[in-house]
Amino acid sequence: MTTEHPQQPQEQSGHTRSGHTRRRFLAGAGGVAGALALWPAGRASAAGGKRVAVLGGGVSGLSAAHELAERGYAVTVYEYYDALGGKARSMPVPGTATGGRADLPAEHGFRFFPGFYRNLPDTMRRIPVPGNAHGVHDNLVSGTEALFARAGGRPDLHFPLRRATTPPRPGDLTPGWIRDQLLSVLDLGTRLPAHEAAYFADRLLVHLTSCDARREGQWEKVAWWDFIRAEEMSEEYRTLLGVGQTRNLVATRAEVASTRTVGRVIIEALLLWGLLGRGMDGDADIDRVLNAPTSEAWIDPWEAHLRSLGVEFVLGTQVREVRHDAGRVSGVHVSARDGGDERTVTADHYVSALPVEHARLTWGPALRAADPQLARCDALQADWMTGVMFYLRTPTPVVHGHVNCLDSPWSVTAVGQAQFWNGRDFPRDYGDGRARDCLSAIISEWDKPGILYGKTAKECTKEEVVAELWAQLKDGLNDAGKTTLRDEDRLGWFMDPAVTGLGGPDPRNREQLLIHPTGTLYNRPTARTKVPNFFLAGDYVRTDVDLATMEGANESARLAVNALLDADNSDAERCEIWELYRPPELEPLKRVDEVRYKLGLPNTFDLG
Repeated sequence: MTTEHPQQPQEQSGHTRSGHTRRRFLAGAGGVAGALALWPAGRASAAGGKRVAVLGGGVSGLSAAHELAERGYAVTVYEYYDALGGKARSMPVPGTATGGRADLPAEHGFRFFPGFYRNLPDTMRRIPVPGNAHGVHDNLVSGTEALFARAGGRPDLHFPLRRATTPPRPGDLTPGWIRDQLLSVLDLGTRLPAHEAAYFADRLLVHLTSCDARREGQWEKVAWWDFIRAEEMSEEYRTLLGVGQTRNLVATRAEVASTRTVGRVIIEALLLWGLLGRGMDGDADIDRVLNAPTSEAWIDPWEAHLRSLGVEFVLGTQVREVRHDAGRVSGVHVSARDGGDERTVTADHYVSALPVEHARLTWGPALRAADPQLARCDALQADWMTGVMFYLRTPTPVVHGHVNCLDSPWSVTAVGQAQFWNGRDFPRDYGDGRARDCLSAIISEWDKPGILYGKTAKECTKEEVVAELWAQLKDGLNDAGKTTLRDEDRLGWFMDPAVTGLGGPDPRNREQLLIHPTGTLYNRPTARTKVPNFFLAGDYVRTDVDLATMEGANESARLAVNALLDADNSDAERCEIWELYRPPELEPLKRVDEVRYKLGLPNTFDLG
């Protein structure tokens, strides 16, 4: 840390996929003992002793290792860092612990688990935790409200995030009913001109009733900004419905973000169906977080469970090249992170679970020639979305959920952490006993000037980034006659060490996030490659959830494992895959639109 001194599940549509019907041995609870009882010493022989090298120990790599180990494969995970979890992990702030406490917890950026996530929660249920009937899943708690903080004296917008207690009955979900509900929310929660709210509601109806072919062939090529005609609308419209739904949430600029992705995931799955309580993970609310620092609540129990299943981890390892010979991957050239200890590791199968910006560097000409989709990954784009943890002297929950600072030039979002950490107490458990809270803030826009120095985040030094970020947080939270953040409460801060070179000629961030400009879908690869023993997992892989998320990472791992099982002619149960909710009431309208799209006609509700 840098101190402040000078220096019950609803299955309405049944959208799951599974190659086999035998239930997974860890369904529900049961824990490690149950796992070992059901798969004793002969576990590895269930897959004929086949060995799998998983490259990367983030969410996708650990998810793949989990599924493979349950099916009897001998799995070794190779990870660059000295800890597992990738961008999802939390990390200790070195040198901050005294008096028998743990170091202060920090992270790349806060985690949240929307209620529409279903693949990842299924995995979390199968990670045993003492005292938890449903494993790690029981460590998820709901955020009940979202705060859209405004600067310049504009009134803040508060949105309750509890799912509907009386969801619409079958037959209620008509275009007219949806439009009325949208207008009601926009009227109560925003100050948009009536005609702009009506236009936005109509645009959402266009997307909701568009067939898959139109979404992929038309809306994937149209920027969200253009789809909602943001340029022609008020500043409030552009800020709330353009930037606030893209840059602040998924680090993609509204001017280039794919309408298919924004409309399908952010607007439909996260907000609309979430509020209506459809297609959710059991009785989940829209927004969930963990009840402790991420590694304590999730990653550490996951590692322990995987080790109990026989998974091996080789940490501090740099993957240099995936080698291709005679139509197959013949081995992987790796080294220690500092470049020493170079060697080649071999296995029967290989799962590349590195982020795309690192994975594609390991694919040589021979491998790329074997499968052209690998070369198309060079067109995929990643951007910076990381943040700063502020440690505070007094509890400062702000709101019981996430904060979106709509007017911040750096597209700042934040959450007060400690309020959710059941059984964790900052003075007793962490640091030197002075910190009472942690405000975790994320910068999604690193290339626009700030309000203090007139420089972009990348042009600022770390200290300037911290000062600028704090100023933008105060600008959003300390208005309308209230003072939420006080300078004297700030004890210190921490930024992910993956960010280096700030303020210099070559700023770098090793942990970037895939973004979704128009046309991204066409360059995303499938988990199955044309190389029979090589598979891809990661949030850049084409999945149903589409968005670069932990859910996408987990779903891609399931797809990769299923492809591997097919290649092995295995009779093991295939991984079940949950797809995004599709309301059956809208399917007839989508079928009509499919005909119209084939005829070159616009969507029925698309009046221009």
